[in-house]
Parts: sequence; C-alpha cells; structure tokens
Amino acid sequence: MWKDEIIMIKSMTGFGRGTVEGDGQSFTVEIKSVNHRYCDLNIKMPKSFMPLESRMRKVIQERINRGKVDIFVTQTNFGSYTTKAVLDEKLADSYVECLNRIEEKYNIKSDISLDLIAKFPDVITLKKEEDDLENTWEYLLQALNDAISMLMDMREKEGKKLKDNMIQKCNNIKDLVNNIEGRSLNVVEEYREKLSARLKELLGKCPVDENRLAMEVALFADKSCIDEEIVRLNSHIIQFKDALNVDEPVGRKLDFILQEMNREANTIASKSTNLEVTQLVLSVKNEIEKVREQIQNVE
Repeated sequence: MWKDEIIMIKSMTGFGRGTVEGDGQSFTVEIKSVNHRYCDLNIKMPKSFMPLESRMRKVIQERINRGKVDIFVTQTNFGSYTTKAVLDEKLADSYVECLNRIEEKYNIKSDISLDLIAKFPDVITLKKEEDDLENTWEYLLQALNDAISMLMDMREKEGKKLKDNMIQKCNNIKDLVNNIEGRSLNVVEEYREKLSARLKELLGKCPVDENRLAMEVALFADKSCIDEEIVRLNSHIIQFKDALNVDEPVGRKLDFILQEMNREANTIASKSTNLEVTQLVLSVKNEIEKVREQIQNVE
C-alpha cells in the first residue's frame, strides 16, 4: 500500500521529484500538478523513451485521479560510451570529387586537407547507441514512483488544510441556519400583529373580521414556511462533512452538495419577508461561495 492511499482528501496542487542513478546514467522525473476537472497528463521526455509513455501513464493514473499534471523526464550520461562517431564514406567521396572538379574547371590549385573534409556537414556524425528499454524502465519507474510519492505527500498536506478550513466554514453555515430557524419562529406572529394593526388603522371603529384575519395569516404561514428547507440544509451539511472522510476522490461530489445547499438558501430567501432572515441567508450564501472556492482544488 502506498503512503498516499491513506484515507484523506487531497489537493490537486503539488510538486514531486525523483532521481535514480545507475549504469553510468542518471534519470530524473519531475511532476507538478494544478487543479483540473479531469486527469490531464502532459509528458515531456527524450524521444528514445517514447515507447515507455503508455507505461508511465498507467502508473500515474493508478495514483492520481484528477488534476492537470505535467511530467518532465531527463536523462544524463556520465560517460560517452553510449555514443560513437560515424563516417559517411559515400558523402566524403562526393565532397572530394566535387572539390577536384572545381580545381580542374577553374584551374584553382589547392590541397584537399583532412580538416577541410571533416568540417563538411554530416561527413562525421555522432550516433547514440540504442537504449535497453527494459533496463531503462527499471530506473525510470523508481524515479517516477519517488516523484509521485513526493507529489502526493504535498497534496495530502494541502488537502488537510483545505479540509480543516471547510469544516470550519460548514460549522459557520450550521450556526447561521440555526439562527434562521430560530428567527423564523416569530415571523408568522409578527405578520399577524402587523396585519391586525394595519386593518384596525384602515377600518377605524369597524370591527376586524377575525376569521378573515386568521385565513390571511394561515396563507402567509404556508407560503413563508421554511421548515423543509432548513431540514434539507442541515442534511446537506452532514453529507458534506461525511464526504470529507471517504476513501475516494470527492471534489465533484462536494461541488454537487454545495449546489444543493445554495438552492435551499435561495428558496429561503425567496420566501422571506423578514430583513434579518434575509441578511442571515446572504451570510449563508457567502460562506457557501467561500467553500466552493476551496473545493475547486480538491481531487
């Protein structure tokens, strides 16, 4: 089990580096990641390693689920045994023939020297010996795993900070919801008192029809009732906290729960006729938006 398999939410931001030496060579893998909706891998490495790209992708995708991930692979040779000089004899013959023809045609006296021929393009080239891919893969895999482990360690540490911050904001939302619930208990009675006082002011000495008053208050109570929204908001807060402890990527799930929380807050605001309740709802929406900004970087 890899260290990064501990149950914990992870950030999508991090950096890792791994270096392995052997057989006169050094292999270095650097990985950096930022937030992204999917797992987007971009691998840059020597052309001779291209046949190993699919293996690298498989290893990375087994341990990283989301994020824009850039991977840089470099190889350093400590000796020159892997390259050799190659003479293109036919090309050299052609150059000599051309020089001789120029000398004859234009009557130019010149000694054709070794230095002159060697300076012509592609007469002498350096050829790199073919790498043993299986041997290379052993070193590259070790460097890759080391880089990923460093990356995941950084992502876990950042994830813990994000988790603590989001739990605190959820607690803030819970307190605001409790205040809304407590304040809403008096909304209907306040409406009844205001409506009764307004009717007496308009009707003067004429008696107020208590039955009609009761009917109006009942209609208002039905339209302004936010009990269901409060219950669902509290349920979403619990679901959100629970999701922070599951052993799987939760970024998208958290985003969906926040959308539902925001929906309930909007419904409460649309039903509210009380300024204090409306202000509390705006505070809830503000906290939700802060949490939304945080989860954009959660895997």
